[in-house]
Amino acid sequence: MLVILGYLMIATFMVLIMTKRLSPMLALIMVPTIFGLFAGAGLGIGDMVIEAIGDLAPTAALLMFAIMYFGLMIDVGLFDPLVRFILRVTGNDPAKIVLGTALLAGAVSLDGDGSTTFIVTTAAMLPIYLKLGMSPVVLTCVAGLANGTLNIVPWGGPTVRAAAALNVAPSDIFVPLVPSLVVGLVIVFAFAWLMGLRERRRLGTVELGGSVLAAAAEKMSPLSRELATAARGGGPGKAGVGVSMFTSPTVALGLRGGRADGSRADAPGERAVDNPVTGTSANGTPTTGTMADTMLDPTRETLRPKLIWFNFALTVVVMVLLVLDLFPLAYVFMVGVAVALLVNFPKVKQQSAEIVAHAPSIVGVVSMVFAAGVLIGVLNGTGMVDAMAQWLVQVIPNEMGPYLAVITGLLSLPLTFFMSNDAFYFGILPVLAQSASAFGIDPVEMARASVIGQPVHLQSPLVPAILLLVSLANVNLGDHHKKVLWRAAVVSVVMLVVAVLVGVIPFG
Repeated sequence: MLVILGYLMIATFMVLIMTKRLSPMLALIMVPTIFGLFAGAGLGIGDMVIEAIGDLAPTAALLMFAIMYFGLMIDVGLFDPLVRFILRVTGNDPAKIVLGTALLAGAVSLDGDGSTTFIVTTAAMLPIYLKLGMSPVVLTCVAGLANGTLNIVPWGGPTVRAAAALNVAPSDIFVPLVPSLVVGLVIVFAFAWLMGLRERRRLGTVELGGSVLAAAAEKMSPLSRELATAARGGGPGKAGVGVSMFTSPTVALGLRGGRADGSRADAPGERAVDNPVTGTSANGTPTTGTMADTMLDPTRETLRPKLIWFNFALTVVVMVLLVLDLFPLAYVFMVGVAVALLVNFPKVKQQSAEIVAHAPSIVGVVSMVFAAGVLIGVLNGTGMVDAMAQWLVQVIPNEMGPYLAVITGLLSLPLTFFMSNDAFYFGILPVLAQSASAFGIDPVEMARASVIGQPVHLQSPLVPAILLLVSLANVNLGDHHKKVLWRAAVVSVVMLVVAVLVGVIPFG
């Protein structure tokens, strides 16, 4: 019964978010609650959820202060030169821009942290996507694929878990898989290029004129249209307009300043924004101009050009500390935010304004992380995860024993999507490895097979980083899954085939 309820709960959740019947946050709360009660959780369901939320609290703190830190760096102009450079290299060609997204996400993914990868990639690329009217779902798909494929690096979580669970060296898992990784990345870049070509056909080599942008805006998400409408309000030099494509009351990478109703901002330190609904400026003047004028608005009040090298050095220090793992990641970002605020915005009123400016995006991400605690708590607390895992192990026929490594690789796709890495690597992998040893399959070979499903795992709603990505890009999680899941499965299967062909994962 627990097996049936577990798989039915996951299927119901996926259907509801992909058909947009419920928002991901509501689905993460309501669906597990209903199924948990059917599973007999009773009054204990509250304790299950609170325990899971407690485990997620450090992750929520990490995301909260990471969003705030990179939001501050965007406000002060740290990423402006990077965006200008990318635009010079790629021009207005959507195909090159999508490929550049894959390259950037892949490069940043080498630090082993998905949240950092998605924040940096979205900060650099989302303004360009919105400027050209490109679909932000393409950005999330490409970034998710690149990060998931590189998630098998030896300092990353999955490889370390597999090594610890089976008592093998992380390098013994990773190094033989390098050919698979290379081919997997080639597939990711091929997908990126093909998606870019599709965007090129849809938009053409974009001319930044009002008519083209207006047509593109009709195909954009509500947030994208809001950003485009506001940005068309005029460029530098227009009185009363100080619009930045980088800062937003909705997400950390959109528009910020002004009031929620779009009225003129009159208080000290506030900035006027255009009315996102009517397409008129605050004083009623029809909006004109191009997005190119305001995407990197040099007049925004938060710019700190004289402090760019300090902010760059601070960011480098933060990234180095993340890689060295000397301190908890959340604490690193907490201190980074404190230093950045103190140096760039020395007045208390300015600091308060910056914190409030990024609060809505933080609430959106953190609320989904805590909502995911309901799903995790019910899965673990009711025993659904254990029952699902044991059922899968039992249904594998004995005659399939010599193929257990390949079977493990294939099972890692759905299992790591439906459950946490901890549950898979410490709960299921040791059982599979013990069974495989009777057929002469070494633990290290099982460990290599177990990390093959990471491109799919990174798209799971149980992974806080992917919730961060779709929140920053204002993309519906269901839309992201429609575009990314089958591509991630292709990348994983190709990596598995290559590993079998080169002999690092046995087959029979």
